[in-house]
Amino acid sequence: MRAAIDTGGTFTDCVLLCEGELRVVKTFSTPADPAQAVLDAVTKTGATGTVDVRHGTTLGTNAMLERRGARVAFVATAGFEDTIAIGRQARAALYDWFAPAPACLVPRELRFGVPERVSAEGKILRAPTDAELEVLVETVRRSGAEAVAVSLLFSFANPENEWRVAEALAKLGVPVSVSHRILPEFREYERASTTVVNAYLAPCMEKYLLHLEQRVTAEHDGGRVEVMQSSGGIVSARLAAQEPVRTVLSGPAGGVIGATRVAQHAGFDRIIGLDMGGTSTDVFLSDAAQGGVRRTREAIVAGVPVGVPMLEIHTAGAGGGSIARFDAGGMLRVGPESAGADPGPICFGRGMQATVTDANLILGRLDPESFLGGTVALDRERAEKILREQKDSLATVEEFAAGIVRVIEMEMDKAIRVISVEQGYDPRDFTLVAFGGGGPLHACGLARGLRIPTVLVPAMPGALSALGILLADVVREPSRTVMLPGEAIRSLEPAFAELEERVRGEFAAEGLTGTVEHSLDLRYIGQGYELNVPWTVTHPEESLAVFHELHRRRYGFSDAQKPVQIVNLRLRMTAAAEPYAPARRDPRPGDGREACYAERAIWFGGEFVCSRLYNRDLLVPGDTIPGPAMITEYTSATLAPPGAVVTVDPWANLVIAVGEEQA
Repeated sequence: MRAAIDTGGTFTDCVLLCEGELRVVKTFSTPADPAQAVLDAVTKTGATGTVDVRHGTTLGTNAMLERRGARVAFVATAGFEDTIAIGRQARAALYDWFAPAPACLVPRELRFGVPERVSAEGKILRAPTDAELEVLVETVRRSGAEAVAVSLLFSFANPENEWRVAEALAKLGVPVSVSHRILPEFREYERASTTVVNAYLAPCMEKYLLHLEQRVTAEHDGGRVEVMQSSGGIVSARLAAQEPVRTVLSGPAGGVIGATRVAQHAGFDRIIGLDMGGTSTDVFLSDAAQGGVRRTREAIVAGVPVGVPMLEIHTAGAGGGSIARFDAGGMLRVGPESAGADPGPICFGRGMQATVTDANLILGRLDPESFLGGTVALDRERAEKILREQKDSLATVEEFAAGIVRVIEMEMDKAIRVISVEQGYDPRDFTLVAFGGGGPLHACGLARGLRIPTVLVPAMPGALSALGILLADVVREPSRTVMLPGEAIRSLEPAFAELEERVRGEFAAEGLTGTVEHSLDLRYIGQGYELNVPWTVTHPEESLAVFHELHRRRYGFSDAQKPVQIVNLRLRMTAAAEPYAPARRDPRPGDGREACYAERAIWFGGEFVCSRLYNRDLLVPGDTIPGPAMITEYTSATLAPPGAVVTVDPWANLVIAVGEEQA
């Protein structure tokens, strides 16, 4: 059996694939011991025998956000110890003279230099002596460092000095991250920053993942643990523990994989994904005609540059547990602070601060009896009492709740515009795929504001990220900076063969075989940025033609006569996961009458409107439901406002024609 786990701020989701069928379990996260929620969720699925667990975790992300990582010593070429703090001259707020400098993960007293020098061509000009290395080791030992990051000048061209330094530091018995393994590419600051992040997360991630794997192996008959990467591929727990920087966005990446797979089955090639969880909302854009979900190697995570491959996901601090408050000027604010799983929203019985979940309950947008299949009772009276005490000058508790919903939807609206309008895409040309526990509740309101005509709510929306992790392929993506002239494009096969040999060895150790894709980062000589294009051994010169055309489309011009520089080689090896396709059922016309179980007042357009409630499990393909309506299920609830029409497609997805807001 294979289980996939997505650990969020409030809930831990588990999807189990057993003999072609899916089982879904949702349980509260356990922040004090995240592994406990993982094991509880797998047990609740009824899994027996050997169970392999695939895991998407926010542990690394949270450690970055809350600055709870290790005490890291940074070792650089002597004279360059402070590059990690100096960074780039670019500033996030260009005209804000009082903006504080970004906090460096390595304080000044933990930055150390080693006497060495390698030329840009990879020639060793100065190697550290054994005595100098002994002094370095003793100095780092006295510093009390819990992990070490080593990033020497031009180690990507020749890692020999860096390897010797790392070998000496291994005597300390703490994790040592070296840049020629983590990110063997040029751009000194980004390489150093990425290596520092890896070291910052290594102790906590290694402890967590190895502890989790031990328990899974013991409790589930030798099962193993695999981890989702930010790039959308799976790696072993062992490798993830060594290179945790590759997992900082592993949970959201699972949602991207799940949403794109479901949308493709349903016939939607251009989608905007909306994943609303308990703490945050993640959004992404995928256009099949342009290669699907965009990827990036230049990301800022919690204010720190990270240079590993990752899916392009934009995150907003807008979740079901986001806390509402009034600022000093009386303005209503919601998030990014979250009530999380402990204490959680007011209606869960322990929280004392108003959250988005409480607001939705007050407005009738959640069904207290069916929440999580009736396993969690929502206390509406408690939520109403405390919200009334916190509503400030607003006339009614309903106005307060409606204000919370409007503010949080504005935050999500802005996030969607960042990945669509600001990138030159018109949201009206896309379908909004809503998932996560809260996404389907807010999808139609957001779609109307952005004039998106159609919303797709997949089956099991609250566990779609876990499903994506279950369906993800095993992937490795090594790279190497070469800095060669364009004429060398026909002689790259030996360099690619070196990368491929290393990755095939890693795959073989796990009993896997994979297919390989090659690509290059190219630029015109003198440019400071690159474009990635595919490369094949049979027609290598085609990469240059593709580069010129891509440059023209991206920047409005190209020059086929201008010399091109080959900057980086990139390889992507993929071992396909076990295939899974949702069952298709022929639709038949229906109105969902058998699934309707109640009528309730739900807040739409500033007033309560009598609406029908439907049990999604009883809907069948072909059923058509007019709004206003709420469709409840185990992992989420979907809201259809007046004027919207919901249709169940052959794969049990809800396809909503949003329509226009009624006067």
